[in-house]
Amino acid sequence: MANWRGKRVVIIGAARQGLALARYLSGHGAKVVLNDSRPAEELDAARQSTAGMNIDLVSGGHPLHLLNGADLVAISGGVPLTNPLVVEAVKRGVPLTNDTQIFLETVPCKTIGITGSAGKTTTTTLVGRIAKAGLSGKFREVWIGGNIGDPLINYVDDMRTDDLAILEISSFQLEQMTVSTNVAAVLNITPNHLDRHGTMEAYTAAKTRIIEYQAPTDTAILNRDDPVTWALAEKVKGSLLSFG
Repeated sequence: MANWRGKRVVIIGAARQGLALARYLSGHGAKVVLNDSRPAEELDAARQSTAGMNIDLVSGGHPLHLLNGADLVAISGGVPLTNPLVVEAVKRGVPLTNDTQIFLETVPCKTIGITGSAGKTTTTTLVGRIAKAGLSGKFREVWIGGNIGDPLINYVDDMRTDDLAILEISSFQLEQMTVSTNVAAVLNITPNHLDRHGTMEAYTAAKTRIIEYQAPTDTAILNRDDPVTWALAEKVKGSLLSFG
């Protein structure tokens, strides 16, 4: 959705990701409803962060009437798909998204996405430092974020085609995503977050999306020593690299 002007977007979760997305969308002309189950007195920081913007902050629950006229529902990472607003949005056919999806639909430069059950924060940080140290002549700016640090949607308007964006991406974010990064690395897939995903199959399916939505011109990097991860090789559409 390239033109946000006049679009009504409901964002569930007024923490780091939700606030960043709310500010971005409001700045691009969207009518934003930022919803959080926490009481109003716990959202002073969120209220200050969005002061003066076209953002309606609704706290204390998830009333279904917020979906009336909604063009899109954006889910923050900690919000489960069993949330009543999410369930009702699916029933009504309102599309779901999140800040990472919108970032990848908007970003003008090459992207690297890193996911895995363990080690993704360390790996993302290390890849970012290597890129900044060794590739400074190739890229104007290297941006590092996603599930760590600041959500990169905060900076997408400042990015240029000769930049590089490196993202840590969690299974929570991947659940709704239908777009991926130019380079996608899956470090490992072991039982994790099953209270959220329900089964190992569902958790693996979420992780797999980072590979499934790549283009033939993209590159996947897989751990050949981890059987679950290496099984994703058959789903790779572009170039395949491995480590192990």
